[in-house]
Amino acid sequence: QVQLVESGGGLVQPGGSLRLSCAASGSIASINAMGWHRQAPGKQRDLVATITGGGYSYYANFVKGRFTISRDNAKSTVFLQMNSLKPEDTAVYYCNVKIRRGNGEYDYWGQGTQVTVSS
Repeated sequence: QVQLVESGGGLVQPGGSLRLSCAASGSIASINAMGWHRQAPGKQRDLVATITGGGYSYYANFVKGRFTISRDNAKSTVFLQMNSLKPEDTAVYYCNVKIRRGNGEYDYWGQGTQVTVSS
């Protein structure tokens, strides 16, 4: 069993910043990637950013230049620094980890943390 605990969400004004964190624990053999997805009411869950075990990061177009993903490998923790926040960024943000186990890859999800951008 793998557990993901998220924190850092909240209410912020447009143009403000938040830093999300997600710590993984449990039966972790090898992490292929950790990342963040978000879902607003009535919308699909979209990839925001991901970082691989090799340190390669990828971003959705709608956050490029504003968000930065990073990882503390020793603590199996991923962060999302969110700057220049817009009302359109309002969503529940979910941490995701892809675990390599044997010949398979398994997905685990955090509980979600609410990010609200409003004046």
